[in-house]
Amino acid sequence: MVTPAHEGMHRIFQERPEILAPVFGVLGIELPEKMTVDAIVSDATETRPMARHIDTVLRVSPSDGEDFLLAVEAQERRDAKKESSWPYYVAHLQSKYELPVLLLVVCRDRATTKWAAGPFDCGTRGWTAQRTFPLVIGPDNLPAITDARTAAEKPAMAAFSALAHANSPDIDAILDALGHALSGLDLDASGYFWQFLEKTLGKTPAGEKWKDIMGFVNYFPGQGTLLEKAYTEGEAKGEARGEAKAVLSVLEAREIPVSDAIRERVTTCTDINRIDGWLRRAVTATRAEDLFAEDPSDDA
Repeated sequence: MVTPAHEGMHRIFQERPEILAPVFGVLGIELPEKMTVDAIVSDATETRPMARHIDTVLRVSPSDGEDFLLAVEAQERRDAKKESSWPYYVAHLQSKYELPVLLLVVCRDRATTKWAAGPFDCGTRGWTAQRTFPLVIGPDNLPAITDARTAAEKPAMAAFSALAHANSPDIDAILDALGHALSGLDLDASGYFWQFLEKTLGKTPAGEKWKDIMGFVNYFPGQGTLLEKAYTEGEAKGEARGEAKAVLSVLEAREIPVSDAIRERVTTCTDINRIDGWLRRAVTATRAEDLFAEDPSDDA
């Protein structure tokens, strides 16, 4: 069964590829910060109906070397079937794309991490035909980011750290640091990480802790929580859009022509007080440009 945590452990590499360099650094493999990362088809099914699906496959183009493929597998428990399917994934991808292939396995407990490191051999009678060495990241080697400043600088790594350490004693400190960090990020970025952890941590104790941090409480004194800011900003934008529509409707009803430039200016404004002024002027204006005539900061 594919769980939200399983999905999150590999999807974050697709959606936030900036974590690749620090994750490879943890593994002792140098990878430059500058690179191009593209998700490619992860279906490894052949003509015969034996479905094989790799969790995530990325084509990585480092600025300092050759391209390679990175297959990312999220593994929450030991599975003997993976000992043969993982070597297949590597061989299949190398044959199909004619590129070097690395396999990264993401785990959340020590026992699974130790097993997933392999190596996994294919051979008999003292001869090894193929040997697979996965790269493995988990709570033993992935840093627990408990400092708010570090979390603010590397929010994707902090979120990944929270997911990997969800069952460790450090999880409360990790989530507290990330909560403080998100309060200083723009709404789009903070909203992504809030929803990512809400979904992947689910109804676990860590998930409940995260909901408490991000809930409608005065967690950030004088600033409001992430949810409060999202709600307030969304409400304000919705009100501004409605007022802007009213301005244009009044001009249309009075058969006053509106140029594309003025229409765009009105509909993209988010200052509700300014739009209110335009709405009052729309009632008496003889031309659309009159909307901006009485405000020194509004030069048409």
